[in-house]
Order: sequence, then C-alpha cells, then structure tokens
Amino acid sequence: MPRKKSEEKRGNSETDMLTELSGVGPSIAQKLVEAGYTDYLAIATASPMELAAAADIGEATAARIIQAAREKAEVGSFETGDVIYERRQNVRKLATSSKNLDELLGGGFETQAITEVFGEFGSGKTQIMHQLSVNVTMPEDMGGLDGHAIFIDTENTFRPERIAQMARAQGLDPIEVLKKIHVARAFNSHHQMLLVEKAFEVAKEYPVRLLVVDSLTSHFRAEYVGRGTLADRQQKLNKHMHMLLKFADRFNAVIAVTNQVSARPDVFFGDPTSPIGGHIVAHTSTYRIYLKKHKQGRRIARLIDSPHLPEGETVILVTEDGIRDP
Repeated sequence: MPRKKSEEKRGNSETDMLTELSGVGPSIAQKLVEAGYTDYLAIATASPMELAAAADIGEATAARIIQAAREKAEVGSFETGDVIYERRQNVRKLATSSKNLDELLGGGFETQAITEVFGEFGSGKTQIMHQLSVNVTMPEDMGGLDGHAIFIDTENTFRPERIAQMARAQGLDPIEVLKKIHVARAFNSHHQMLLVEKAFEVAKEYPVRLLVVDSLTSHFRAEYVGRGTLADRQQKLNKHMHMLLKFADRFNAVIAVTNQVSARPDVFFGDPTSPIGGHIVAHTSTYRIYLKKHKQGRRIARLIDSPHLPEGETVILVTEDGIRDP
C-alpha cells in the first residue's frame, strides 16, 4: 500500500534532518527512519551495535554518527536542577476513577514513568488497565489526557465489552472510545518487544498518551526456565523496560504494566509473594503498586516504591462500572 502524501512529506523531512549528521547520506538516513530513529535524541541514546544493525553499517561508522547526534542533541552534558524542574512541568497525571488510588499516587498514573501493578490472579490488575485505557481518551479536565492508548495483550485479557461497559459508565460513546485503543496480541517475548518498537510508529500518527503491557513478564517467565537462562532473560527484560521508558519520555506517555507474582521468601504486605523480574523490573519501574484481594470486591492497593511519594495503602472497589471507591 503506498504511503499517504503527508506521511511521505514527514518521512522526507526526517531523512533531510538526519543527513545533516556527519557520515549520514540519504540511503542511511532512510534506513534509520524506517527503523524508528527519526530524531537526534533517538540516535544519540542508541548503542553502536543497535545502530549498525538498523542501518546496515559498520559499528565504527555507527559510533561516529552517534557522537554527531549527541553533539546536536546536547546529550551527555549536566543540567541544573531548575532546568529539570521546568521540564517536569510537562508531566501529566491520568486519573483512575478512584480518588483513593489517585491520592496514593499523588494525583494518578504519571506520564514519563513506568507504573507497575502486581498481584496474584484476580486481584484486579487487568481491570485497572482497562479503566486507564478508557480514561486516557477523556479531556484533561475530566482526569484524562485527551489521547489514545496502546494495549499490548500477552495473555488474551483485553475485552472490548469491558471497555464499552466502563465507557458507558463515564458517559462516553463506547465505539468512539474503542476507536482510540490500539490493541495487539503478543504471542512470545520477542513479539512483545517488537510490538513496543511498532508502538513508536503508531504514536507518530496518533496522540498516544498511554501504553499498557498486560502482562509484562508472562512470556519471559514461560520461555526462560531454569537458572541457566536467567541471565539471558534479565538482559532481554532490561532492554524491553528501557524501550518502554524511551517511549514514555518521547511521547510524554503513561506506561502501565502488570506483573505476576511467585512464592518466594521475601514478602510484601505479609504475603509470601513477590513480583517476577527481580532487580531489573524493580529498578526500572518508577512506581510499584501491590494489589491484594479483599472482601466484597474490594482490593487493597499498596504503594511500595516511588521516587518521591511515601509508602502507603488504600482500598479500592472493582465494580461493573469500573474502578471506584468503596
């Protein structure tokens, strides 16, 4: 299928910009753009090995291109705190439809960050992901981000009927909401990682403000069995998480992931369960929320990790209308 004129024009402007880098001609620029390296920052933060594979060039050439991009993007220099503070003013919060949960998170799920929600089966993780997918389409004055959502489904958990139910409860048109949620089923860990790369292309065409991965670790857990495969699994998970962070930064988007738990000696909240993924997921996630089943559809949500918020817990309710307060 031929590209639309608007897409061709945008693609040409991107390749023209990249040809300003030393060592980048039109053909290399085109390969870089097709691989998702559409600006100086994306190239500046890539590794020589990644860039060499994407553009079919030598690693020495890739290293020179990366250095040129770093100079253009001014990557690698120090900034004063006030500059970072000013940039943080662009951060937005996505409401969850539960005031209790929003308050626990300092206003809702944060853009430019990864929020991990983990808990046992049936604790409400997927319900929260569905609610966020609906809410992100709402205007900012209603707690949304007036944008689209990408939903990477690894366990066949996405249900359009549930989205429609939650949308009606918010007074929204279910079909219009569903049109703003882009869903892809991931069949293995490699496919899951590829879908995040494809998400960058979707976000160039639509104002994506939420990327959901439900669940983050299920394929990795199933495919890498035994201690002998642990290092390889963690390496791939690390790359996957950093690609999600890159998406969050580039598009000022919320990254919301769910995670499974397993019985281990270290405990959270008195339960002999801890999230899969070890230190890689723990350190890369900006916020971590532990969900525990309670009575009468209630769930206890505990914030166990945050760069600036105190640990705390609250009670939420999973209803037919979605996530609510008791």
